[in-house]
Amino acid sequence: MATRHPVHEHSAPSVETSSQRWVILALLFAITVINFIDRQTVSVLAPLIKAAFHLSNEAYGRIVAIFQFGMMGGELPMGLVMDRWGCRIGMCAAVCWWSACTGSQAFVRSGTQLAISRLGMGSTECGNFSGGIKAVSETFPVKERTLAIGIFNSGSVIGAVVAPPLIVYLAQHDGFRTAFFVPASLGVLWIVLWWLAYPKHGTHEVKGTEKAQIPLKMMLQRSSTWAVMVCRALIGPVIQFYWYWLPSYLYSARHMSMTRIGELSWIPFFLGSVGGVAGGWAAGWLERRGASLPRVRKVTMYFSSGFCLASFAVPFVASPVVALMVISLAIFAHNFLSANMYGAITDLFADEEVGRATGLSGVASGLTGLLFPLLTGYLVDQGSYRFVFMIAALMPLAGTIALFVLARQYRTMTRVQAAQG
Repeated sequence: MATRHPVHEHSAPSVETSSQRWVILALLFAITVINFIDRQTVSVLAPLIKAAFHLSNEAYGRIVAIFQFGMMGGELPMGLVMDRWGCRIGMCAAVCWWSACTGSQAFVRSGTQLAISRLGMGSTECGNFSGGIKAVSETFPVKERTLAIGIFNSGSVIGAVVAPPLIVYLAQHDGFRTAFFVPASLGVLWIVLWWLAYPKHGTHEVKGTEKAQIPLKMMLQRSSTWAVMVCRALIGPVIQFYWYWLPSYLYSARHMSMTRIGELSWIPFFLGSVGGVAGGWAAGWLERRGASLPRVRKVTMYFSSGFCLASFAVPFVASPVVALMVISLAIFAHNFLSANMYGAITDLFADEEVGRATGLSGVASGLTGLLFPLLTGYLVDQGSYRFVFMIAALMPLAGTIALFVLARQYRTMTRVQAAQG
């Protein structure tokens, strides 16, 4: 089979005006914020939920893992929906379903019922990224895509910034069950705005069904597909560990009160949002100076994955404040890395494949995301977060190495550019 170069096959953006592109990006950012408020609600309330439902750390880990199982199971179907139905319909359907599941958590009476609600959420919340990355590929020119991805992906950490003070406030004033209604309501409002803003005829419709239905089997035969799958499988669970376990770590290992957690735990995630934008900006800066796409990805991803090694130090520092500073550096670096990891998907796949490529990488990330919380719960119940932080330090670098070892297409791009130069 001849090697394809999808990076040269991307169509022109289907949104003609710059202002419309940025409105769409603003909405992608907003729904990512809402999505991660949804996700963080359970982790922020973990001490209260575990007490209310009499859950051990291992049982709580199973609930997190069930959510990840839903994410893993929903990734490919969501990618197919985005490629075949388009982002306008696909995103509305995904947000409608996960908002309903979010609201349903206010009525659960046991850990099992909570797990079922989280399963439903996870099965469609993954559409945020397959739809978002596809929407960026449809509406932004190539040199702006990593920055756009970095901006909307930074909504994940902004959601984590907003979640602790918002959720703690709601829990303290109206009970923890009311905290589930706010993000559910915001999701419904967002659906209306997206339907009005996104163009009725996306790139998938303009190109026709012939390209939109490239066989999945063909995609799985490419080294690039396996490269992004292994890369995301290793990188994805690390930030999820911080989302779902940071409040519990600060509460149980660093002995912070819930009020103190609400005051301080937003800081690492705020810096993470800065990291996501910085990662996109750095990629664009290098491209404008003539760096090839393989060079851009190698510089940005190895640089940031090196800083992710800071997680090694977290269990060994005495001061909770210093530990939080180290965690902040690791999360900044992780989101810098993630912007370029998602950007690599738009490098290696044509627009009509981006939804499914993102979905396939999400399946791989979902599998490790399913296993990592179980491992975390087991290790924490054995008495220490130390080994968890060590594993979290190494996984981003391992994922970066895997991407460039497996993605033969990046080496082909480099040879083509050298021949043309």
